[in-house]
Amino acid sequence: MTGRERFLEIARGNLRGEVFLPFNFNYGWFMAETLDRWRGEGLPEDADVAAFFGFDRVEFVGGKTYSPVPPFEPVVISEDAETRVVRDELGITKRVHRRHEQSTMPQWLDFPIKSRADFRAFAKRLDPHTPSRFPADWAARVAGWQTREHPLGIGPGSFYGHTLQRWVGTEQLCMLFYDDPSFVHEMMDYLETFFLELLRKPLKETRFDFASFGEDIAYKGRSFLSPQMFREFIQPHYVKICELLRANGIDIIFVDSDGYLDELIPLWLEVGIVGFSPLEVAAGMDAVALKKQYGDAVVLAGNIDKRALIYGKAEIDREVAKAKTLMDMGGYFPAVDHSVPPDVPFDNFCYFLRKLRES
Repeated sequence: MTGRERFLEIARGNLRGEVFLPFNFNYGWFMAETLDRWRGEGLPEDADVAAFFGFDRVEFVGGKTYSPVPPFEPVVISEDAETRVVRDELGITKRVHRRHEQSTMPQWLDFPIKSRADFRAFAKRLDPHTPSRFPADWAARVAGWQTREHPLGIGPGSFYGHTLQRWVGTEQLCMLFYDDPSFVHEMMDYLETFFLELLRKPLKETRFDFASFGEDIAYKGRSFLSPQMFREFIQPHYVKICELLRANGIDIIFVDSDGYLDELIPLWLEVGIVGFSPLEVAAGMDAVALKKQYGDAVVLAGNIDKRALIYGKAEIDREVAKAKTLMDMGGYFPAVDHSVPPDVPFDNFCYFLRKLRES
């Protein structure tokens, strides 16, 4: 059975108890600082990380296709011994730590969209027909995918976390839902049309095995929007996109979001989104409870508490036991509940993989 076949059988609940460790499943397993540490603890300098750890190959055509084109010119505005203030390729101004840019959150200072005029100017960078949205070797990739033996996924869009939250800012966007709802509807309408047009070329040219929206629409214990607001502002925009995906043979449709998702999962299920990741334990997510509630109606990935990998074998053993329970329930891909941080020892991670693969 090929990796592609195994992936599809697990996702559809037909293959239970199977360890499939997805590498590049819409979020990375490791921070760069983590791998830097591990190279001093036993990871060979020239190691191919996926091959070294024995991950299962997954290829994903992700969110860069719906980033602003052309990107903003990155600019360093100011700097000191510890931090830099930069404007990045999305037009966001932020203060970042020089030594720990990946493992610490930046301080968000300013965002490119503050008004309708700003959005309309920004939207000029969101032309779905801009050729450079797809890599120069796109045709060669498409040709290679025809005989692939690994799963291939596509990022069909984002209506919150990977788009408007970044371009408007979390606080400002949350306020807009109350202060100027018609402006929010205008942006959502534009994004839906943009994503539908952007999908036509790849869906016409190749067959994908799954899709994954990137949302980051929640935090600890709650989502940024109530279910009522989600139903009004966001849920309707998934409908045509999910219909297009299913019309092209994609029935495994994920949403990737940090935070607590329980109150939104029923609304995603209504439009045909059946997969959920990374299911952060610290935010209150419990994959076993979700499986008991929804059974084979959901496909899950993640929910292995990355903090357990810091502490030691007893904590890791508990996470492994949970993962094995989930694999036996079906429709589950074991993965950390986001990137492994640099305070995880190399030996702990190797122990985790070894125990996970034991029968």
